Amino acid sequence: MVFSSHLFLFTFLPTALALYYLAPRRARHLALTVLSYLFYGWANPLFVAVMFTSTVVDYLCGLVIAGQLKGQGPFYRSQCDRTANCDKKVPDPFSSRSRTQRIALIVSICCNLGLLGFFKYVNFAADAFDAILAAAGLSEMRLGVLLRITLPVGISFYTFQSMSYTIDVYRGRAAAVRSFVTFACYVSMFPQLVAGPIIRFCDIDDQFVSRTHSVEKFARGVSFVCCGLAKKVLLANACGKVADAAFGASAVGCVDAWYGAAAYAFQIYFDFSGYSDMAIGLGLMLGFVFPKNFDSPYLARSITAFWRRWHISLSTWLRDYLYFPLGGNRKGRARTYANLAAVMLLGGLWHGAAWNFVVWGGIHGALLAVERSRGKRSIYHRLPGPARTALTFAIVCLAWVFFRADNLAHALAYCRAMIGLAPGAAGSALIAGLIYQPYYLVSMAAAAAVTWLCPQTWDFTRKLTAAKAVAIGALLAAGATVLATQEFNPFIYFRF
Repeated sequence: MVFSSHLFLFTFLPTALALYYLAPRRARHLALTVLSYLFYGWANPLFVAVMFTSTVVDYLCGLVIAGQLKGQGPFYRSQCDRTANCDKKVPDPFSSRSRTQRIALIVSICCNLGLLGFFKYVNFAADAFDAILAAAGLSEMRLGVLLRITLPVGISFYTFQSMSYTIDVYRGRAAAVRSFVTFACYVSMFPQLVAGPIIRFCDIDDQFVSRTHSVEKFARGVSFVCCGLAKKVLLANACGKVADAAFGASAVGCVDAWYGAAAYAFQIYFDFSGYSDMAIGLGLMLGFVFPKNFDSPYLARSITAFWRRWHISLSTWLRDYLYFPLGGNRKGRARTYANLAAVMLLGGLWHGAAWNFVVWGGIHGALLAVERSRGKRSIYHRLPGPARTALTFAIVCLAWVFFRADNLAHALAYCRAMIGLAPGAAGSALIAGLIYQPYYLVSMAAAAAVTWLCPQTWDFTRKLTAAKAVAIGALLAAGATVLATQEFNPFIYFRF
């Protein structure tokens, strides 16, 4: 079930809100958990079993870690250091960990990574194995479809989220939660379940104990949902049609290739930031305040700044749970650059089990390392601000080609077209008739205007006025109307 559907907006959501608010306060977490499992299992009920397994393992491991702290009794919420910030390094108040605690942490990490690896990378490994056999002339021994696994929706997000809980409990930055229902609610909450943001327990554990439900918060949540829906339906889908035409063509010219790459850059931004807006809005409607996940990333003036603004919950997760444990920047310049490259390579592989995702991560990792090595001597700092923004956007668009292409060969062919080296084809002239239609030109212009000229949803909804309410109502009406006529309505990040 996707947010941008009439089934969700006009059936599931009203029903869920009614049941949530009608439930007694002490039963609201249970009601929300049941509703979330229904939401998640709508497409395939078997997916629920995978998420439930991860939830049970991490809940039990968290209790084992908390209950075995040396010199402490059971370490629950009341004993946690509430001044610690999840995103900052703080002194570890429990320097000694027992063997049992370490085993519990290892079990949690191995279980989550095992589930993620099995469902996400078995097909990738099988394809690589078949390719090796085919190259060796042993095609009759290929696995074919024998080992084809269906990827559970959102597994990359909820495994990272659940795993961060046990790591933070081990580090002393989060308290173990005693109630299984509360923990299951944290893992499964439908607003952010299948495509993030990746919420850390220490960011919202207070809200599970006490949170406010107000008209103002609910109204801001509705505004977030309406703006996110408009981003998705009015901008992302239209730009996606342009991108599909350009990337699906047998040959494209240089200008058309860049136009298609820019269209995909807009599509993935408005698709994912629109989903994040809706997730944040749905959380507000339920009384939860989730952190911002996008901060106008295409205004960035370097790749380093881009990753501080794009998918913030993932970039900070990779920083705190991968980059810092690898040594961060504490073990010399060469090790710092290697750590940056490794984190981005693994980040690319997290997005998809294909070599083009690895290349995409490698491009960003290499650029992050180069920018760090050059410092203020970077080429960015010799250019005026708007030129730096334009150059960064162009580099990001070029990297997005590897993210969007069907495979590595397709990505390389498209890149050749972007630099004018692709061979011509008789049908390439027909692409212009598809991607430069007035509707698509207006949509691309609107996407550019919203990207570089309009305020973020986070800021726009901070203080609602009558004029804003009218504009938000118009966005909802337009989004719902267009939604009824569109057949093309995928959420890109659902497949991650």
